[in-house]
Amino acid sequence: MKKKIAILLLVMLLALNLTASVLAAPPDGMYIIDENGFVSFEPEPVTEPSDPVPFEEMVVPAIKGIRVVDEADLLNPAEQSILQHQLDEISRRQQVDIVVVTVNSLGGRSAMEYADDFYDQNDYGFGTNHDGILLLVSMAQRDWWISTTGYGITAFTDAGLEYISDRVVPKLSDGQYAEAFSIFAEKCDQFITQARTGEPYDVGNIPKDPFRIGLWLAISVAIGLFAAGCVLWYLKGQLITVHAQSGARYYTKSIAPNLTVNKEIYLHSTMSSHPRPKFEESRSSGSSGGFGGFSGGSVTHRSSSGRFHGGRGGKF
Repeated sequence: MKKKIAILLLVMLLALNLTASVLAAPPDGMYIIDENGFVSFEPEPVTEPSDPVPFEEMVVPAIKGIRVVDEADLLNPAEQSILQHQLDEISRRQQVDIVVVTVNSLGGRSAMEYADDFYDQNDYGFGTNHDGILLLVSMAQRDWWISTTGYGITAFTDAGLEYISDRVVPKLSDGQYAEAFSIFAEKCDQFITQARTGEPYDVGNIPKDPFRIGLWLAISVAIGLFAAGCVLWYLKGQLITVHAQSGARYYTKSIAPNLTVNKEIYLHSTMSSHPRPKFEESRSSGSSGGFGGFSGGSVTHRSSSGRFHGGRGGKF
């Protein structure tokens, strides 16, 4: 009996020793149980910590690759999904990034600086030149800016950006944000396609809106009918004063002559002549002119990252 009690105590001591060894093991490593049931611990190898990535080289992974960044919540989920699909399809087909960004505030920067930095820091653009275009809308001061980069500078000239903004900004002012962004995407597709031909839309080559013959015909007919109605109404008013007369004297006019004599006598004349000055055309370099006061091409600037950008902006 004493022998059995001694064996039982020995087993309990071994179990307690095994438990204490497991609990005392460090958390980082691997537990190994051999064929005899003994447990051992093998720690993980110690490696040197890597150098931290500089802040300016970090890219926000939540935004990278997303072409609709609606921080101001101007679009509902359905509108945002449709716009994202539209921008993705055009961007991949044309190999030019088209991005729409809305924010509540610019954080103390100008709209141009914010748009350029947002594009650069989030690594938008195709190819080594980062070809693309970005539309920024800020609700705090109702600012907008279009930033172009790489081939976007070629495809979207200053005159071309004015043409696009003239069709997008009124929709922004009316609060029709989904329609404004859709028009922006369609015009970008049209302008990139035109630029591929070697003649981007620019001064003297701005696209013309389609002529709506039905609408203008209806307007012309309406104007003609209105003018004819006014003439008939006036003539009818003149006939009201005509009444039948009982005697013939009202229908006759006096034929007594009423003559006057005018006599002009030519005395002399004086004539002088001067040579007509020759017209000389002069135009200073860089002078404005053409469509919207632009001389053609794109004016560029450097962003904080050192890249060249074109662009145009204002209030809505």
